[in-house]
Amino acid sequence: MELAKVVPIALPPGRRVIVISDIHGNLAFLKGLLAQVGFDRSDILILLGDLLEKGEDSLAALRYVMELGQAHEVHMVCGNCDNLAYNFVDQLSDIPESFYISYIGGWGKKCVLRQMADEIGLPLRGVEDYPALRAALPRRFRRELDYLRALPTALTSEKYLFVHGGIPGAGGEEDMTTLPAWPCMKCDDFLGMGKSFSKWVVVGHWPVTLYNPKIPSAAPLILPERHIISIDGGCQLKWDGQLNALILPDGQSEDFTWQSYDGLPSAAALDPQSPNEDSINIRWSENPVEILQPGPEFSRCRHIASGRVLDILTQYLYEKGGVTRCEDSTDYLLPVSPGDVLSIVRATSRGYLAKKDGVTGWYLGRLAL
Repeated sequence: MELAKVVPIALPPGRRVIVISDIHGNLAFLKGLLAQVGFDRSDILILLGDLLEKGEDSLAALRYVMELGQAHEVHMVCGNCDNLAYNFVDQLSDIPESFYISYIGGWGKKCVLRQMADEIGLPLRGVEDYPALRAALPRRFRRELDYLRALPTALTSEKYLFVHGGIPGAGGEEDMTTLPAWPCMKCDDFLGMGKSFSKWVVVGHWPVTLYNPKIPSAAPLILPERHIISIDGGCQLKWDGQLNALILPDGQSEDFTWQSYDGLPSAAALDPQSPNEDSINIRWSENPVEILQPGPEFSRCRHIASGRVLDILTQYLYEKGGVTRCEDSTDYLLPVSPGDVLSIVRATSRGYLAKKDGVTGWYLGRLAL
């Protein structure tokens, strides 16, 4: 059992700190966000893990970050998706072959192992090809694998602790070195544990929209009373996902700001709109629905978990395991004032599925297109 590796980091006064999590192989979003925040050599960049997997540019993103670290101060912690490649090679973990069969098969070209296999021209049809791939990867990708193996579980400074998933169990940040590494990387529903800390604990892993059953929001969650900041914006995993950057003026400051990048087209609103008082945020953890009335653009559905009836984009419906499910869906109406700039997720005959300040909802007014 590998224990958590906690590495001290100096965050001196006068240097801005930019924290980004859960890039998931979306190199275009990473480059776009760094350009948007004006990242330069005076800044310190901290990546909170899950740089890899679930995106077709995972291998390119890894190499980009490695190169970026040659000219900038870049620190990264290991996420639960960043250890899969070297665990596959080393066979030192408890991950069974059945996991890789499912993972590689399920994610296809979005899996970094398949990207590596494709780059060197090796077939990866199934378990029969694993021995050849395990033999080839250390020869062709030694730098990349060594970089991933060396990643710490957490970074700690005077005021902050940066970890991908969270701090499991009953202990605090001072107990991390006694904990297994894996639960710190994959700490589902960390905020739901109700813990508080003396240092600011900054995490990713769990998309923040999962915490709100009524309103879909990908904006970072900042909980001053508990000293927790959660910043996973659902990049690559959700159609309205975004990549968030938490910005600290320096490592001694608690004057947080944030920016996000979602790659969506934007337009200014022309009409005002008030929010509805009662809405639902259907998330992946409870997304089975019953189709009551199918339609080409919208389908009337009953959400099984809540019993709520609402119209869902037909494009968002799919079958899995014999169950009808939906992508993250909502009937929330965004609060909008004329002149507000909205990101447009979908344009429909009924209005726009849009985002404002990281919050997704419907806008039924006119846009200055």
